[in-house]
Amino acid sequence: MIWHVCSKNTLKIVLALSLTLPFSCIAQTDQSSLAPIPGAQNMEKYLPLLQGKKVGLVANQTSVIRVTTGDKNNFTHLVDTLHSRGVQLQKVFAPEHGFRGRADAGALIANGLDQKTGLEVISLYGARKKPQPEDLSDINLMVFDIQDVGARFYTYISTLHYVMEACAEHNIPLIVLDRPNPNGHYIDGPLLKEGFKSFVGMHPVPVVYGMTIGEYAQMINGESWLNQSVKTDLTVIPVAQYAHQTPYSLSIPPSPNLRSDQAIALYPSLCFFEGTSMSAGRGTDRPFEIFGSPDLDPDNYPYRFRPIARQGAQAPKFKDELCQGLDLGAIKVPDHLELTWLLDAYRAVSSKGDSTSKSFFNNFFDKLAGTDQLKKDILAGMSADEIRARWADDINTFKKIRVKYLLYPEGMD
Repeated sequence: MIWHVCSKNTLKIVLALSLTLPFSCIAQTDQSSLAPIPGAQNMEKYLPLLQGKKVGLVANQTSVIRVTTGDKNNFTHLVDTLHSRGVQLQKVFAPEHGFRGRADAGALIANGLDQKTGLEVISLYGARKKPQPEDLSDINLMVFDIQDVGARFYTYISTLHYVMEACAEHNIPLIVLDRPNPNGHYIDGPLLKEGFKSFVGMHPVPVVYGMTIGEYAQMINGESWLNQSVKTDLTVIPVAQYAHQTPYSLSIPPSPNLRSDQAIALYPSLCFFEGTSMSAGRGTDRPFEIFGSPDLDPDNYPYRFRPIARQGAQAPKFKDELCQGLDLGAIKVPDHLELTWLLDAYRAVSSKGDSTSKSFFNNFFDKLAGTDQLKKDILAGMSADEIRARWADDINTFKKIRVKYLLYPEGMD
């Protein structure tokens, strides 16, 4: 099945990444007949749509197709696969972290050439987050294939927004090759409020929105979130054998600091530490599985780590300093946004004095939260349950909007 919403208007990437980054989540993909099959894998569904077209591709290191030889899984990049099938690829557009996924979060990504294919690579991160008219002059069809992790502040959905907008403005159809959402089984967190829009939050959705990137694209279109309410000529190639409760282990890290299934599951909760005086483990081999700072009491926070400069985190918080914190690598991750770690860390720091507690939050926190209410509630001493009750009505309202755009069942029937 192909979902279409219209308007008028062979690189072995696992090997390459393992040589350049200390990823620990490059795992064997479940080969059972019931495993989800990403849209990119279903080439018979979209290859006919690419024939005779001049194609642009929005892609990164996750844009791969599994090739099974014997009992081993290899991956070919979609760029190489499409080239081998005679598709007229014109250029590649790369999101945050770059085409090969090695750059720091927030690092400026330069334009360049893909060494293997000679294709021009246009960065969609930095000063130019939206494809420009000159970028699209030789393109009459765009394909988007990037693995998302289902958190509002993960910037690939912001890149999706700008790609959709540019395509709509230039009458270029867009095909989204859908992929499972590893955090697609729950919905939680404050909704982004008016006045808090940024590249880490562009739409009035909860922190965890429980949708695949294909479903999310349909919502962007359907809710008229693009500039001047333009509509993208959108086709979604769906995931086969997938429901929102289906567990999904990523075979390739979606960004340099999400290296394990545990980190991906903890990311929606621990990313709030990026807006505080705490470290979320960047500069270690366990980012988003640990957190801490030099200010925490080692008696209550016994895990020790020392961030250093490394690929994907060239200037980590507390570089070369000993930090005390917690190791969450082995816990069972709750199916909700966990505020306890954030609240406890704030209370531990604030107990040391007023000046320390005031410096706990930085200017990035409200952008991550999408509102200033969460910080106000923490400063007021509210409990996790009291804070979560604040956004319950917004979550219920969002669920009614969300259901209009779902492509997959909620359970595993």
